[in-house]
Amino acid sequence: MLHEPATPAGKDPAGPYKMRLGIRMFIFYALFYASFVAINLLSPATMAKIVFAGLNLATVFGFSLILVALIEALVYDWLCRKKETELEHTEHRHKKSTTQGKGKR
Repeated sequence: MLHEPATPAGKDPAGPYKMRLGIRMFIFYALFYASFVAINLLSPATMAKIVFAGLNLATVFGFSLILVALIEALVYDWLCRKKETELEHTEHRHKKSTTQGKGKR
């Protein structure tokens, strides 16, 4: 049985954009998570305080970490798709203009 990629793999023109975006989002999330760890380390009693609907800060913060990660994933996907579409249209227009320029000779 032949195992080949389902789609041809080539250079991704949106690759640098995706990398910068991913790094920025990772840094934001890492700082958010580090604040959770810092509060636990420096002031554990603070995490026991009730903050919302009978839930303590530790629970609310923990669920917030999960929710923020999900939202970041969706935003990352949306922004990457938007950039890929934008680059695809730019490339298509560029090819179209070079093709038209060759036909006028």
